Amino acid sequence: MSSVPENATPGFLVWRLSMKLRVSVDRALAPLGLTHAQYSLLGSLYGMHRAGRRPSQRALADHTGLEPLYVSKLARALEAAGIVDRTRDPADPRAVQLSLTKEGHEVTRRAIGVVQDLLDQLFEPLGGLDGERTKVFSRELATLLDVPLDPRPETEKAPPKNEHP
Repeated sequence: MSSVPENATPGFLVWRLSMKLRVSVDRALAPLGLTHAQYSLLGSLYGMHRAGRRPSQRALADHTGLEPLYVSKLARALEAAGIVDRTRDPADPRAVQLSLTKEGHEVTRRAIGVVQDLLDQLFEPLGGLDGERTKVFSRELATLLDVPLDPRPETEKAPPKNEHP
């Protein structure tokens, strides 16, 4: 029997799934001294580095969907831990570029393995990470992520349909 309320809205389900994943990643990465937010930054930085990019904090914020100020805070903490290097961009002295240290590469590779295992477990009911249902689900999520969400004027708002967010 599902622990999800019978009349749960899609917004509530997305929120619950994101919370489930965040909490699981936080717990699984705690032995590595990382949080889910730090992993989001490190995993993205790792992937961008593999693609030959050395992103600015702003580019990494745009990529992850995290606020630039929060990325700056995370990057400073990771720099203090010896995992990330922060250097001024020679082309734009206002921008700070990020890169993984040698230790950062190692910690991030281990963290990716831990999170990969969680994702394998999560998507098993949909046929695994390479399953057709997972691919369809991923495309649907990507569609929703592309929808701009800005507050509408009060006169354009629809009345609430039920009590779940």
